[in-house]
Amino acid sequence: MRIYIVSDFHLKFKEKQEDTERRLRILEFLSSLENQADMLILNGDIFDLWYAWNSVIIRGYFPILKKLSELQEKGTRLVMTAGNHDFWFKDFLKNEIGMEIYPKSFIEELDGNKIFVNHGDWFTANDWRYKLFRSLIRNKLVMKFFELLHPDIALGIGKMLSRSSRDRKMPPTLKRRKEEGLVKFAQKALEKYDIVVLGHSHSPKLEKFENGIYVNSGDWIEHNSYIKITDGKLELLEYKTKEK
Repeated sequence: MRIYIVSDFHLKFKEKQEDTERRLRILEFLSSLENQADMLILNGDIFDLWYAWNSVIIRGYFPILKKLSELQEKGTRLVMTAGNHDFWFKDFLKNEIGMEIYPKSFIEELDGNKIFVNHGDWFTANDWRYKLFRSLIRNKLVMKFFELLHPDIALGIGKMLSRSSRDRKMPPTLKRRKEEGLVKFAQKALEKYDIVVLGHSHSPKLEKFENGIYVNSGDWIEHNSYIKITDGKLELLEYKTKEK
């Protein structure tokens, strides 16, 4: 079985040049998985902001949605877990793309390994302001208010919130401590699982412990990193674009 795991694409619905280049790179990567991937796990922050109204989807995401739909039609099982930028799922991805949606964690035994997959934003250390903000924006009343707004207005507000969350400057010492929080959580989780997969930190990492493996899928802003598990063997890799 061939399993691929990615996170933190941070695809934009309004793009600058660097965003367009990243989207094209991601589409090329996804195309390379056709007839190759038995399973693709999208571990949060695939979209820099996600919402699907009852009769409206975000136009800028059409290329990626089309590609994911093509993968599913060709036999790739699609799984998505919630990130801190994309969590208001509703039913579009499930009903129209054929994707399995997990608001928290994806847990399953695959090729003899019990795997735990979570975006990881809840497990960083010393970030009480974010955790308070996270609880607020996931409130059902906030979601309902967002739904009632005209999409252009709602997306404008969402874009500001997304930018402030993503661009908040973090001292290197604090960044290291947050990453240590992910590792600490993974070590604890490995008491129950063989492989623990997280994202969120944008820092690819693979650590082998006595009782299992912790791996962070990194990001596609700087690293173009992804996880590949082939018949139970895990690799942390970097995608290289094809030469034109």
